[in-house]
Amino acid sequence: MTTETTPVRFDTKIAVVLREDLPTWQRLNVTAFLVSGLGSELPEVIGEPYADADGTAYLPMFRQPVLVFEGTKETLTAAHTRALARALPRAVFTSDLFATGNDRDNRAAVRAVPKDQLDLVGFAVYGPRNAVDKVLKGARMHP
Repeated sequence: MTTETTPVRFDTKIAVVLREDLPTWQRLNVTAFLVSGLGSELPEVIGEPYADADGTAYLPMFRQPVLVFEGTKETLTAAHTRALARALPRAVFTSDLFATGNDRDNRAAVRAVPKDQLDLVGFAVYGPRNAVDKVLKGARMHP
């Protein structure tokens, strides 16, 4: 039996993995960019709109928590490879994107590099909890 006070347990997971050597401002920026990709392509991850007691409307947000992890460059590369092998929805952010100033140049920078040579500084992944856990092997929760 489910009640209003029963905690919701999701069978899916939204996760972001960041390279551990990024400055704080870059970690925040990369996380924001990455999760925007998931929300735009996967409508099932978005909950209902919010409203306060006065009836002021607010935008909907993810229906579940976003877990943020970190790891070395090698950890990100391995996790990215595992996400690709499992065909999980994903978004990438490469070091090249810090030098661009717009979406067109961002896409061109990623398109210019083969997937196994991307200099990943972060990526987001969504899917069944167990599959995402396997993808994240070696990464640790962000402090």
